[in-house]
Amino acid sequence: MGLKEELLIMIEEKGYEKPTPIQSQTIPIAIKGYDVMGQAQTGTGKTASFGIPILNSIKKGEASQALIMCPTRELAVQVAKEIASLGRGLHITVVPVYGGQSIDIQLKLLRRNPEVIVGTPGRLLDHLSRQTISLKHLKFVVLDEADEMLDMGFLPDIERILKQCPVNRQTFLFSATLADEIRNLGQKFMNDPEIVLIEPEFKTVSAVEQRFYRVSNKTKIETLCRIFDFEQPTVSLVFCRTKRRVDELVQLLNSRGYKSDGLHGDMSQRERDHIMNGFRNGDIKVLIATDLAARGLDIDLVTHVFNFDIPEDPDSYIHRIGRTGRAGRGGIAITLVEPAQIRLLRTIERHIGKSIDQAILPTLAEAIEQQEKVLIEKLVKAGEEPVEALNDLAGRILADYDAQKMMAAALKMIIADSPEMEMTDIDTGSSSTAHIEVPVGKAQGFYPRRLVDFLVERTKLSKHQIGDIEIQRSTSYVEVPINNADEVYEAFINYKQERKKQRGYKRTGSRSEKSH
Repeated sequence: MGLKEELLIMIEEKGYEKPTPIQSQTIPIAIKGYDVMGQAQTGTGKTASFGIPILNSIKKGEASQALIMCPTRELAVQVAKEIASLGRGLHITVVPVYGGQSIDIQLKLLRRNPEVIVGTPGRLLDHLSRQTISLKHLKFVVLDEADEMLDMGFLPDIERILKQCPVNRQTFLFSATLADEIRNLGQKFMNDPEIVLIEPEFKTVSAVEQRFYRVSNKTKIETLCRIFDFEQPTVSLVFCRTKRRVDELVQLLNSRGYKSDGLHGDMSQRERDHIMNGFRNGDIKVLIATDLAARGLDIDLVTHVFNFDIPEDPDSYIHRIGRTGRAGRGGIAITLVEPAQIRLLRTIERHIGKSIDQAILPTLAEAIEQQEKVLIEKLVKAGEEPVEALNDLAGRILADYDAQKMMAAALKMIIADSPEMEMTDIDTGSSSTAHIEVPVGKAQGFYPRRLVDFLVERTKLSKHQIGDIEIQRSTSYVEVPINNADEVYEAFINYKQERKKQRGYKRTGSRSEKSH
């Protein structure tokens, strides 16, 4: 395809052996200079689809040649890292700009004259108004997850930015859907774009029961242990985002009596084989791993998969939960979700085409009751097997000692190796708060007072329960009790839908007036 040698080396180093469907269809078209409008889900390799053509064309030392717009700061950071990684051999500078980070930090980074800028629309407009970003030498514009940006009310901001971009640029737009609003945006600001449609792959594992628990960060370990105690998983796989988290969790779970070990990229093949042998023969009941370390694992009989850290990539979620429920057997996938991660969960739900049920954390009494039930089942099952050799001994014990005391002692011996249960009820976060991102800001007429009034009117919150507020251009950050986070998100989803309907009525009304 005529790619630069440095770029080919980085592609090979990253282990890209075969392009994904979106990459194989988009990259050749993009390299020829055409605009591209692509329909593809998150996690299909979109970033490389536009990143490779951009990196193949831009020149080192010329500032602001490519602008990539993303709906959230998390995605902006993720895209910036991926582009920087691909362009490492070209010595290209990539800078992410987004709300919630000090503007001074971003100004310092922008003084390096980055060739590629990745940002959220609101913060990009802030920089444009300050004249700290110039678009006059722009060669490429990317709208990543355009449907998300429009859902969040960014359309006016996007249009203002695009109007300031050079006309003779190349534009890429990617979206999970190509609804009319998306196509209209493309028609208005793109030059006869090539359409690339990628059909979603099979998105869910039918044999797996999926649910999530809402947790606070400080009680995450206790929550996981409580679920272990209640679920009594035979063999479980726990996923963490980082190597450090894997090591910490292994240490904490082992200290509480859960037979655990971990896998991550720093381990030798010999260490990895030793751990996997222990997992397969039952010496290890809980295997904790990063996504990278778990690639290629062939493990049967995993009853539970736990997402201790929710994955940022929806396809990673699919790969993770696919480790259980194999060969038609049932399996359970449990995800721990912090309030600020609800948006990630909703992205996963859209990706798999299915809602994930929220579960209520079992109480201490329920966990103890479940443990007792399992213990009785084990005793009954053991009693069904031939035990003639022990009958005489059992008779002598019952004749010479107190039967209840002896039974209690026997149970104590049986559960001696069981994990130590946390004997207090866990604070599920009712007294904790979280700072959450909401899709309104100054551009939508929201200021602190209006945001407070909105939440009091549309949720069960009182104004005294609403904490710090940071209003930005098209997004804001508000501190609310953890238990009300879902309710707040729901209020803004309903608000956006109402606004969309109102815009539809206005357009219909305008057409009706013209027809008369």
